[in-house]
Amino acid sequence: MAKSSAGFDWISIFIYLALILFGWANIYSASLGSSSGSFFDLSQPYGKQALFIGLSIFLVVIILSIEAKFYQRFSSVIYLISLLSLAGLFVFGKTISGATSWYSFGSFGVQPSEFAKFATALALSKYLSDIQTNIRRLDHQVKAFIIIALPAILIVPQPDPGSALVYAAFFFPLYREGLSGFYLVTGLSAVSVFILTLIIGPIWVSVAVLTLGILLFFRKRKKRPGKVLITLFVLISIGLSFSVNYIFENVFEQRHRDRFNIVLGKEVDSRGIGYNTHQSEIAIGSGGWLGKGWTEGTQTKGHFVPEQHTDYIFSTVGEEWGFVGSTMVVLLFMALLLRLIMLAERQRNQFYRVYGYSVIGILFLHFLVNIGMVIGIFPTVGIPLPFFSYGGSGLWGFTILLFIFIKLDSDRLSY
Repeated sequence: MAKSSAGFDWISIFIYLALILFGWANIYSASLGSSSGSFFDLSQPYGKQALFIGLSIFLVVIILSIEAKFYQRFSSVIYLISLLSLAGLFVFGKTISGATSWYSFGSFGVQPSEFAKFATALALSKYLSDIQTNIRRLDHQVKAFIIIALPAILIVPQPDPGSALVYAAFFFPLYREGLSGFYLVTGLSAVSVFILTLIIGPIWVSVAVLTLGILLFFRKRKKRPGKVLITLFVLISIGLSFSVNYIFENVFEQRHRDRFNIVLGKEVDSRGIGYNTHQSEIAIGSGGWLGKGWTEGTQTKGHFVPEQHTDYIFSTVGEEWGFVGSTMVVLLFMALLLRLIMLAERQRNQFYRVYGYSVIGILFLHFLVNIGMVIGIFPTVGIPLPFFSYGGSGLWGFTILLFIFIKLDSDRLSY
């Protein structure tokens, strides 16, 4: 067994254990039938999740026993294996709920996209540490983007756009390592123009963009390229605005259009595609301050929210544990993220630091989108709540992702 030079971060480990145990308690309640059974009944989701948790602890022991340098040395191999596992789904994958995202092994399935996250984090960390510089050169940026994009490209056609969306989280470590804020501003501007066009139409968006451009153009008194960029911003934004309706109607599938329209308030479909979100909002709202009590939620016991133990598990927290319990879950996630930021910032090794920020980005994006989806401010995209939602692949993938960093952090003083 490899020796730790600094010791493991027990604060992060404690928060991890608190999340998976509280998550299991809510999975038990969400999947409980008319009569309670054994906690380890493998015919029920809560029984399977108990098994998954036990296997996760076994994984933790293995991860922490491996020499920290192993993860850097073999990161490229791990990344390549993850790409092959994603590509193999097109031949050997099993289709579940319309997505060919799983390998089936009897009554259990494995979703390789959950493991591709930590593999991509390792590969990106290895590349950035190898070039030994901040990522300001265009060729370095392109190579980093390719590393991030390859698994996402293999995931989108499954189709699993939610899992592919997670790869946007890798911009967190890139910005930490010096990537220009131009990409962030461009991305946020494009998203803003897209959403505002759906709400108020291309004419008003174009007027707003043109007004903003004129104000910036005459306010800017520095060198000419600034004015050139402002002009390009205005022209591209207006062009994008007038193309939004075509993209929305011809590129997006009907289910995606419906979800956007529901979130934007343009449609009310509480019985169709908006049923899950509507019932989730009812469940959370009915919990009040202190909730109805564990296993006592009427919406949860009535199974009004389909697949509540998976992506919508937070609605069980809201109903049965109320505002106080929901706040505790949010605070646990925030505490974990803040702790990981502290750990990442104390790393002397660039590989360790980049990997740490990759972990932070992935966990934060999952946390933000999942809870936003459950309370109805984001469209439903099928992103689980880390350490909380039901599923072996998700729990194992997040466990490996987190504990590789905990292992790397324990080795920081060797540099």
